[in-house]
Amino acid sequence: MSTLKGKVAVVTGASRGIGRGVALALAEQGATVYVTGRTVTPGSYYLPGTVGETAAQCSERGAASGGRGIAVAVDHADDEKVAALFEQVRREQGRLDILVNNAFTLSDDLLDGKPFWEKPLSNLEMWDVGIKSNYVAAWHAANIMAPQQSGLIVAISGFAAVTYTYGVIFGTSKTAVDRMSRDMAIELQPYNVASIVMWQGLTLTEKARDNLARMGHSMTRSITNQTGSSVEHPGRVIAAMAADPQIMRRSGGTFITAELAQEYGITDVDGSVVPSARATRGAPIWKPISEVDYRGK
Repeated sequence: MSTLKGKVAVVTGASRGIGRGVALALAEQGATVYVTGRTVTPGSYYLPGTVGETAAQCSERGAASGGRGIAVAVDHADDEKVAALFEQVRREQGRLDILVNNAFTLSDDLLDGKPFWEKPLSNLEMWDVGIKSNYVAAWHAANIMAPQQSGLIVAISGFAAVTYTYGVIFGTSKTAVDRMSRDMAIELQPYNVASIVMWQGLTLTEKARDNLARMGHSMTRSITNQTGSSVEHPGRVIAAMAADPQIMRRSGGTFITAELAQEYGITDVDGSVVPSARATRGAPIWKPISEVDYRGK
């Protein structure tokens, strides 16, 4: 299949993890995917994966559909590097159809059970690459998408917006991303650009597997008892949304990835249906703006 042939995507934080899985899924459907991340040299990080490796895998995966990967080394805390990324996309492609805001800095002590005042203020880096970085990337994307009157911006978030998870800074970050994306949807609506949030449950990334192996005993059961998805599952859902001619009806909404997958008839890479964690983790706050009188509230 090549449902995204001719489409151009930017996936942030795609050296490994969810970003890598999303990039692969989009390329497989025919998209040209700009793969961003900080890891360039193999072995320079304790987990495997680089932007170059992901981009090469995208090109291999997309060989039959016309999809390919383009590696761009970007630290999303550096606004100038981000600006250069989007200028490169504009110069080389002349358009942008999909932005997936996935980059997020996780502090080294994320799973440490200490209260917030006993953790360093440097952990606020999760707001720099997690909240601010989402805004900056979306700002640049909107400057390309609005004039072309089309586009999809997806923010990867999670149940931490409504359920205590990992700590104050992490939960605040996810909550801010949800609200930011919704308000962006309101301002993007006249330009036919959709802004959507996806809530991931447990995703079996390289980091998640490492954390579960080392510290699973100290993590809450509401997390460890979830059925984990592959890193490509959310990408399959995003590919379906990007090909959905009625995607604007979802704009402004926060959706549980597993539930979107079931609506689109999408399974994980092994053919399994990923269950929703709504019952144990909570329900999204924001409905699509097409369903509510958002200006009256």
